[in-house]
Amino acid sequence: MSGKADSLKTIFFALGANFAIFLSKATAAALTGSGAMTAEAVHSLADCGNQGLLLLGLKNAKRLPSPDYPLGHGKAIYFWSFLVALLLFTVGGAFSIYEGLHKLHEPEPLRWPWLAVGVLAFGIVAEGFSMWGCLREVNKARGDHGLWYWFRESRQSELIVVFGEDLAALLGLVFALAAVLLTMLTGNPVFDAIGTLAIGVLLVLVALFVAIEVKALLIGQSADPELKGAINAFLEQRPEIARVFNVITLQLGVDVMVAVKAQMRGDLSARALVEAINVVEGDLKARFPEVRWSFFEPDVAD
Repeated sequence: MSGKADSLKTIFFALGANFAIFLSKATAAALTGSGAMTAEAVHSLADCGNQGLLLLGLKNAKRLPSPDYPLGHGKAIYFWSFLVALLLFTVGGAFSIYEGLHKLHEPEPLRWPWLAVGVLAFGIVAEGFSMWGCLREVNKARGDHGLWYWFRESRQSELIVVFGEDLAALLGLVFALAAVLLTMLTGNPVFDAIGTLAIGVLLVLVALFVAIEVKALLIGQSADPELKGAINAFLEQRPEIARVFNVITLQLGVDVMVAVKAQMRGDLSARALVEAINVVEGDLKARFPEVRWSFFEPDVAD
């Protein structure tokens, strides 16, 4: 990856936009009786809570290492990100599907439909602003790679979650607007129920994709391929090292742990061996600031 995005800024962008959208949607849902609008209001409220959980996760991830957590609490953000994915699946997706099925069995005519259209149009603009802020940070991280590559290889779980939320929210608003307009044109409230179901399915699918990516980090994923490759290349070019047998990296929030097994060059005394390893580790951390922990094992065979 090219660089690190500002996740905190992205979360606050999304939080501000989602809270404004929630207030407008909730008012419109109460006045119009639209199931799609109700689903969207619940979705926006859930998103606000999700951003709060991500902020809590970022705060917990900054806690200092302790005897019980010698490598720090960086992976805490993965737990909270995974919880957000579950909430997006249940509170957002499952509720919307339930609401859509309910409306199919007991359709209700729309009241004040133009109010719903206005609110959804405002929501699309506000969510578009949030998506713009998110994509600006994503572009810093992905460099020349495509969005799908970034989504699959990124190690910033909080940014993955916000991107997934914003994408689902923007598409959900488009679905809701289409449902309301079709209901107005045809006078058939079934279109509103279908729109609600479509929003629910969309949220469930996005939540599943996000959960799969965050699960990998929660279990214990390596640093991204570019960083790992750069670390390998750095070690292989060191004059102190004759041969690199193995390099293991582990992503721990914003920090990275590196374990190296290598054969040192020359017939060194114990003290000279330690000094050579210390030089390599010092230069490694200077070259890659994200490497917080390094463990070096000198050996003559893998």
